[in-house]
Order: sequence, then structure tokens, then C-alpha cells
Amino acid sequence: MKAAIKDVRAREILSTSAQPTLETVVKLEDGTVGVASVPYGTSAGKYEAVTLVDGDPKRYKGKGMLKAVNKVSKVIGPGVIGMDALDQQALDEHLVSLDPSPQREEIGGNCILSVSLASARAAAISKGLPLYRHIRESFDIKHSEYVLPRPMVVVIEGGRHADNSTDLQEYLVGIIKDRGGRENVRAAMEVYMYLKGVLKAQGYNTNVGTEGAYAPTAIKSNEEPLIHIEQAMKDAGYAPGEDLGIAMDPAASEFCEEDGTYNLARDGKKLSSDEMISYYADLVERYSIYSIEDGLGEDDWKAWPVMNEKMGQRIVVMGDDLTVTNVERLQKAIDLKAINAILIKPNQVGTLSETVAAIQLAQANGLKITVSHRGGGETTDTLIIDLAVAANAQSVKVGPSRGERVVKYNRLMERADELGL
Repeated sequence: MKAAIKDVRAREILSTSAQPTLETVVKLEDGTVGVASVPYGTSAGKYEAVTLVDGDPKRYKGKGMLKAVNKVSKVIGPGVIGMDALDQQALDEHLVSLDPSPQREEIGGNCILSVSLASARAAAISKGLPLYRHIRESFDIKHSEYVLPRPMVVVIEGGRHADNSTDLQEYLVGIIKDRGGRENVRAAMEVYMYLKGVLKAQGYNTNVGTEGAYAPTAIKSNEEPLIHIEQAMKDAGYAPGEDLGIAMDPAASEFCEEDGTYNLARDGKKLSSDEMISYYADLVERYSIYSIEDGLGEDDWKAWPVMNEKMGQRIVVMGDDLTVTNVERLQKAIDLKAINAILIKPNQVGTLSETVAAIQLAQANGLKITVSHRGGGETTDTLIIDLAVAANAQSVKVGPSRGERVVKYNRLMERADELGL
């Protein structure tokens, strides 16, 4: 059986930040059509694959996608006509050969990813399989059964995702006591609902930010959200540290200065790497924190193993900007024992095959997996949920409101129903 690619077309669409992004349509010889759109990050690691934009200040302040559309429709597309969409790895190898540089500076990570993902979706439809089953078959992912990922829900956002807020970028609610797919989603969302009342009682606004989480202005310290989230857990009827826990994504690269110090302006502190680790350790002692992602800068390689040694037996120490879904950077992190978990974002690397390779390398070395949305330029594409289900990822990280986030949780619950999980 072969599912030959007949046509590839791209178009400029809007992302959730009102800036353009890229959507690609792949049509097969049998008439099957697969569509995929790719996100980009507002807070992005400097080692990620490049998002190709126009650079024309007269269109969308330079963020237009006409160059990317042209790359897909006129450069990439003609080269994949006739290729078998069912052979994802061969297709992706061809895409990578067009620009083998780690960050895809010439052809754009967004361009090759859109073709890779649209082809995968078309292939799954052609086979009559749910996308997660197709992904598992295509990459021979050897899990005997499915284990549904648990939601990790952003409930307060700061950093580059909010104005006049915390230095730390994200505060999240995650599931400790597994109740099953739909009930896990319900528990996390109920905390988000109760958190609104907690914040209002403290005099904060409850406007939502780019990820659909609350973005209260003039919050007094980086620690304060932890207090409010634990109170919301209790108000919702859950025990912090038993039923639910707090995950943090400080996105430390954003406040790591050139001299290597960490500037917590909200707290009036400048900390060394060791002091930053001690800062987190103190919070872990006093709150129900079970995961810290990007607690240190993306180039602070010496300090990451120290943090993992000190805290990794107790909590998840997760790389994101450090590892950018890249097997070479991930292997370095494994060799240094720098992390015990990795965040996975397909657009950080460029193809579905490279994304799965990072997942498989991590799992082969005992690392936990969280598959994540993007904070700024998201779309309504739900492929990351199917990827997480296919890989038996521990978690999926998505904001709690706004259509582009909610559609992903709805897909997660749909998959839970299908699998009886």
C-alpha cells in the first residue's frame, strides 16, 4: 500500500497572538487531505528551529508568512510529490536534507514542520486510523498499552507572557492522584475556576494572558502565586501535594543576565546559579511543587547537574530551552545528568520524526515526557495531543481557556473516551 503525495499547498493564517502563522494542506493520490498548522513561541529558546517570517515592516510588522508560504508551495512541495506519506521517516529525511542546519535558518523550521505534520495527518486518514495510532505504528513505538497523559494546566502567567507581573513565567496545576482522563481535566479546571475567586479576593484583576491563564498585574512577589494556587486547590476540595500539585516554568533564560546572574526584579534580588537552586529548594520545601521546568538558563550547563542532583529525587527537573527537542542537546543533558524530564515541542526541531527521536531517546534513558503547547502564537491544531497519547507521555501542558487551548483538552478527553482511560 502506498499513499502518494499529489499536491502540497500552504497559506497564511492567523495565530492566537493575531500575528500570522503557516497552515499547509497535503493532498494524496487517493483524494485524502491532511491539514496542519504550526505555532511559534513568544518566549523561545535561542537554539530552536527558526520560524521563517517576511521581515517586511509594512505587513504585520514584519511577521508575515508569505515567504514561508512560497517556500512550502514552490520549493518544498514539488520535491515531495509522489513520495509515500505512509513512510514518514523517509519523507522527513528528505525535508531535513533541504536544510540540515540545526536551526533550519535557510528553509525555516515552520515550513518543513507544516509539511511533515500535514503529511502525517493525511496518512492517518488514508489508513482510517486515529492519528495517535498512526504515529505509534509509523515509528514502531513499543508500548504494549496506552497510558493517557495527565493535564498540566497553566493557571497564572507572568514573565514575557504578562505585563507588570512575576519574573517567573508560568505557574501550573498538575495531577498527582490519577482519576482518569476526564476527571483529571475536571480537577485541574476546577482549581482554575476557584483561583479566580481567590485572586479577586486579594484585589487582583482576572484578565487572561496569551495562554488563557490569569495574568494579575502588580502581583507582589514571585512566591505569592503559590499561596493563591494552593488556596484554590483547597477551596475546590483537593489536597495540595496529594491530589494535585504545582508545576513551575520560570523560563529562567529570560531573566538570566549576561554575567550569569538571575535577576528577580519583582523580589529585588540578584542570585547566582547556586543561590537560584537554593531559592527553588526552599519553595519546594514549603509548597506542593512537584515539577520545575527551565529553572536555570539555557547555557548554564554547569549548574543544571547540581540542581538535578539536589532536587531530582524529589521533583521533576525538566529541560525546555536547554534541550529544545533536539537529540544532540538532549544527549548532552543526559550525559551530564542535568535533567530527569524533557518538554517536547515539535516546532522547536522541525519534523515529526525528529520530535519522536527526542522522545524515544529520553524514554530510553528514563526521562519523563511532557508534550507542550506554545505560549504565544498557538493555533487550533491538536496534533500534540495525539503525539502525547502515542508516546505515553506523562503530561500535556496547555493553558486552561481560549479556544486554541480548550480544543486540545477536548481532544484529550475524546481520546480518553476512545481508549477507555
